[in-house]
Parts: sequence; C-alpha cells; structure tokens
Amino acid sequence: MAPLLQSSQPWVEKYRPKQVKDVAHQDEVVRVLTNTLETCSCPHMLFYGPPGTGKTTTALAIAHQLFGPELYNSRVLELNASDDRGINVVRTKIKNFAAVAVGSQRYGGYPCPPYKIIILDEADSMTEDAQNALRRTMETYSKVTRFIFICNYISRIIEPLASRCAKFRFKPLSEEIMTNRISYICNEEGLNLDPEALSIISTISQGDLRRAITYLQGAARLYGSSVTSKDLISVSGVIPQNVVQALFEACKSGNFDMANTEVNNVIAEGYPVSQMLSQLFDVVVQADHITDEQKAKICSKLGEVDKRLVDGADEYLQLLDVASNTMRALCNMPQDFS
Repeated sequence: MAPLLQSSQPWVEKYRPKQVKDVAHQDEVVRVLTNTLETCSCPHMLFYGPPGTGKTTTALAIAHQLFGPELYNSRVLELNASDDRGINVVRTKIKNFAAVAVGSQRYGGYPCPPYKIIILDEADSMTEDAQNALRRTMETYSKVTRFIFICNYISRIIEPLASRCAKFRFKPLSEEIMTNRISYICNEEGLNLDPEALSIISTISQGDLRRAITYLQGAARLYGSSVTSKDLISVSGVIPQNVVQALFEACKSGNFDMANTEVNNVIAEGYPVSQMLSQLFDVVVQADHITDEQKAKICSKLGEVDKRLVDGADEYLQLLDVASNTMRALCNMPQDFS
C-alpha cells in the first residue's frame, strides 16, 4: 500500500525544498532569511513576486526550521486568503490563534522561539476591510505572533499593512534554473525527456516552476517514461503554434472568410480563447514587420476582448472581433512578409 500512496503524491510536494537554503535562484532572500533563522529574530514578512518562484515554499521552510514537526501544528497557522479572506476570519480564526501566548523552549533540536507564525497565502485576495482589521491584530499581538504574507501583486496590499513588514521580492526563474530542476526530477523519476521538450517546458510554463512540474507529472502519467514536446503541449492546454500562426496569417491576408474559417477551427477544436489571446499577443509583439502603432492597436483590442471574456462574453464572437480588428490594423501592410 505504501508504494501506491507514494506514487500518487504530487511531485510539486515531493520535490518541494525543505530548507530555506535549498530554494533556487532567490539568493538575496535566502541570505537574509538564513541570518534571520540563526538569530530567531523574525519580523512580520511580505513575500511577493510571480507564481511558482518559491514564496510559499520559503514560508513553510522557515516555519519547519523554527519549530520542527512536533510543534509545527500548534505554532503555525496556514490560511489561503483567497478562501478565508473576509473580515470575520480576521476577527475570529486569526485573532484567536494570535492571542494565545507561548513559551520559549528548544524542542528536538529546533530553536522554537516564543512566538507563533501565521502564514497568509494569496494575501492580495483579501478584502480591504479584512486587511484594515488585520493591522490592529498585528500591533496588539506582535510580541507573540509573526505574520508572513504571500502575494503576487504587492500593489493590492494596503500600505499600512505593507509598511509593517520586511519585504522580500522573489524573482522570476530563469530557463537555466528551471531546466536544471526539471532534469533533476526526470533523473529521480526515471523519465526520458528529449532536448526539445526540456527547452519548451519552461516556455509553456512561463517561468512558473510549480506549473512546469505539474505538466511534467501529467505527461508522465499519460505518456509513460518517454515524454516529448508534443506530449507536454497536449497536457498543458497550450495551443499548438501552427494554429496560432494560421490565424495570424489569415488576418494578414485581409481575407475575412479565411480568418473566419480559422476562428471556427479554433472554437471547434475546443481551444480556450483566452489562451489564444495570450499566444497571439506574443506573436504580434515579436513580429518584425509590424509598426509600433499597429502593434498598439492590436494589443489594445486583445486587452479589451480579454476583459469581455472574463465577464462571460461569447468566445466565437470575441475571437472574430479580434481577427477583424487585427485585419483592419494590418490592411495597409504589404502582403509579402518574407
């Protein structure tokens, strides 16, 4: 039974670094936090940066290194603010946990300082009222409780809350770092990843290591020990580049019927239009033979349509709108782009 449980474990958890020093590519953060762990003088902290760069991993590693497995559950409260984000959670769950004082003791070789830690993941999802209520809690119980806020967008954290924390910025992971980590996991799991697949996995995951590991595990489950770039694209939901390019070429042709055919193909294949907009944006930005003004017009329409899709608009009509406006922006361009 044990091997079965082991095999079902998500690789994201299986290969999550257990200590702060093992977190990749965040050298400045690791250096400062290592010193903090040595002194056990832990301030309120705010971790921010792109998803999949090690923010939650670092917070969990700090808590485990301070308290160890025995005291972790009694000294650490983990909350996902996207679920528990209202003011009532601050007034009840957080306040009740923060209010209880704890003693200082070394336990099992861990320092166990005289405070508890509350980890608030996705703190940028908290309502403004909840954030304001949290200010008072932080001040009142600062001697017995430390807060670690984790967010993608620091601008969504109110200034009074952010100013009470030591801020740590997590940088996007480079392709080299991601490739090294993915190669390590492949070696551990006995996977054979061809060079093209190893290169493309960082591209389709957009620097998010957690997403890259999830794609890798999904492809391994579906396709076995030999994983190709086509397999990774299939499990990732990324639209094949030839489909995106075909739509763009149809728009460049100025032929509405041709563009409409490509739009219908995208919808018929079930590709998500929001993903198509993202990949079309990359194609437009990287195109050499389009003026900045034309790029600006097309990208403005992409942003407008993306908002409509979020609001629940019809995918076919919105993609057709993008195609027709892209044609309009490109209509005065020469037909030969070779």
